[in-house]
Amino acid sequence: MLGVALVLCPFTIAEQGRAADLSDGSVKIGIINDQTGPLSDLAGPGSVVAAKMAIEDFRQSKPDLKVEIVVADHQNKPDIGVQITRKWFDVDGVDMVADVGNSAVALAIQSVARDKKKIVAYAAVGTTEIGGKQCSPTGLVWLHDNYNLVTGSVRRLVSEGYDTWFFIAADFAFGRNMIDESKRVLAEMGAKSLGAVFHPLGNADYGSFLLQAQASGAKVVAFANAGTQLVNSMKQWNEFGMNIGSQKPVAELMFLTDVHGMGAETAQGLTTVTAWYWALNDETRAFAQRFYKLHNAMPTAPQASVYSAVTHYLKAVAAAGTDETQAVLEKMRALPVEDFYARGARLRADNKLIHDFYLVEVKKPSEITTPWDYYKVIEKIPAADAYEPLSRSECPLLKAQGN
Repeated sequence: MLGVALVLCPFTIAEQGRAADLSDGSVKIGIINDQTGPLSDLAGPGSVVAAKMAIEDFRQSKPDLKVEIVVADHQNKPDIGVQITRKWFDVDGVDMVADVGNSAVALAIQSVARDKKKIVAYAAVGTTEIGGKQCSPTGLVWLHDNYNLVTGSVRRLVSEGYDTWFFIAADFAFGRNMIDESKRVLAEMGAKSLGAVFHPLGNADYGSFLLQAQASGAKVVAFANAGTQLVNSMKQWNEFGMNIGSQKPVAELMFLTDVHGMGAETAQGLTTVTAWYWALNDETRAFAQRFYKLHNAMPTAPQASVYSAVTHYLKAVAAAGTDETQAVLEKMRALPVEDFYARGARLRADNKLIHDFYLVEVKKPSEITTPWDYYKVIEKIPAADAYEPLSRSECPLLKAQGN
């Protein structure tokens, strides 16, 4: 398949299949994401670890259910993502896919999953199209979208006087959609965008983009990129001396591994919105310590959401007594999500899992007393405030349901 490494990782909970209506005698889950490229630290192999942990934990209550995992690297290319998932669905008997982690790839996979009537739970997919115009009966937004990520932080900063913005963004579906969402909120608040520049995915030199941002005179320079792109952007921000200037940098999407990659000295003071943080409470810390022993890094929000999505899917399969898509979806919607990732969360009519978010700020190095404990929570954003109202949604599922 175009030289793509497709890794089959059987992870069997029991040698004998369960006495239920399971296709091929087992449940097959596919984890597809960027395994080696610029987005691999935030999800990548760590999402596979999280999925295996979910299966192992599920084994405690349902030891007779046979589960397998297949893993693939889409290399951030939509055509490769489509080829892999189509083969998974048509040939390999995959029942459910999780993660994806790239908006352009997600939009391509969404079409395949819709046609094949297969479930996909998206983590770290920012574009609002997945839960909006391109929403699907089988596409579940488990972590966030760009509305969740920008609305709270933009409103707070504008209210504090940061009313002119300039954007540096990744030049693919995620970055462009995030800027569109940001501009919409800025306009609602009476604030202004002074411009935007776009860089290729995996770009290494951000000098010209940073100089354009500096020349704009904007009070805020917002970065709509992530992974190694954000890490390199912020390192060069400091190298150019912009960290001692008057402009405020904002990471509209940032993951724990990004902070670790650039170092707290560089990242200190950066704000971002996140759906989950490993040090929120005793329950999240317990999961994080288990994950760390397996992966040598604390879990990111996408990796935690993969654990949650896989767990909830398996609970639904057990409750339905089958892996038939419609029956499982009905159980996934009926059952609340109850785990360390989210408590009492439910899938909304547009297939978004509705949960709380957190506005966080990177601590100063002197404030960090525990490895990887980089964030201080500025405020909790309740689920009721974090999501675009259904009345404004463009999801065609709502019309079909009469909403």
